[in-house]
Amino acid sequence: MTEKLPDLLSEGLDVVFVGTAAGHRSAAEGAYYAHPGNRFWRTLHEVGLTPRLYAPQEFPKLIELGIGFTDMSKVGSGMDHEIAPEHFDATLFETKMRRFRPRAVAFTSKKAASVWLGVPTGKIALGRQAKTLADFPEVFVLCSPSGAATRYWGIRPWRELADWLRV
Repeated sequence: MTEKLPDLLSEGLDVVFVGTAAGHRSAAEGAYYAHPGNRFWRTLHEVGLTPRLYAPQEFPKLIELGIGFTDMSKVGSGMDHEIAPEHFDATLFETKMRRFRPRAVAFTSKKAASVWLGVPTGKIALGRQAKTLADFPEVFVLCSPSGAATRYWGIRPWRELADWLRV
């Protein structure tokens, strides 16, 4: 199967944003968080992680700001419930993070975090997670910026990440 979106990873990044999988619009446009109802790009700017509002198609430029991207499923696309369980690859994700060693990993949904942590989404708190692996980057779980998750939206965990990155 073909990857829906390419990883944007390199050594020395400040943060890697980790989604569950590319949404249908993102896969079609070849850009992360491309749906106009998605809050991702506005939120990055609002919390001060980018100096200006970027368009989804500009995502490759964010590597210059120390920001990278990947997904827990590189071959699936759609809403979380549409991704086949066998399309998630938590082992590959962890291997990439250990190789590239960003300062932080920020899951943009509880679903993405639950795939890696191996626990139900209801057991995952938002914000900075307790350090359980000494040789792994700091881990944050953020509210999903997807328009489909509007009723669960909150900017607080995003601000917590931005504040931590500024230290």
